[in-house]
Amino acid sequence: MSRNYKFHNSEGLYFVSFAVVGWLDVFTRNEYKDLVLESLEFCQKNKGMEIHAWCIMTNHVHLIFRSIENQKPELLLGDFKRFTSRSVVKAIQENPKESRKEFLLDYFKKEAEKSSNTTNFQLFWVYQIRQYFNERKNKLSTSIL
Repeated sequence: MSRNYKFHNSEGLYFVSFAVVGWLDVFTRNEYKDLVLESLEFCQKNKGMEIHAWCIMTNHVHLIFRSIENQKPELLLGDFKRFTSRSVVKAIQENPKESRKEFLLDYFKKEAEKSSNTTNFQLFWVYQIRQYFNERKNKLSTSIL
């Protein structure tokens, strides 16, 4: 999956979906979902992410957001994914009740080996970015990654 996210309007409202590599069900555990929520809250308070909607599924996340502090949306999303990935991987490593620990960490490690810009573990890949509302045309954009 391309790392060159397609954000054509830095002030636009975007619908983004990103999945756990291999569509693995990581967010079945509340402690991992909570880390996603904490990351979203941090980005909202400290990074200029204006969140309009979010949905955490067992193996992917949907997000409607915009950047409001002159930060490029692709950098904002990259920071969010990077921080969240590290937090979730650390939580998996430190969770004594995680029965899938070895399987998950091995899978994330193998995915990272395929990537030129990820070290150690790859948790997410982005599969859809869509400008949610094109104000000039007053209609939904149809550009998909």
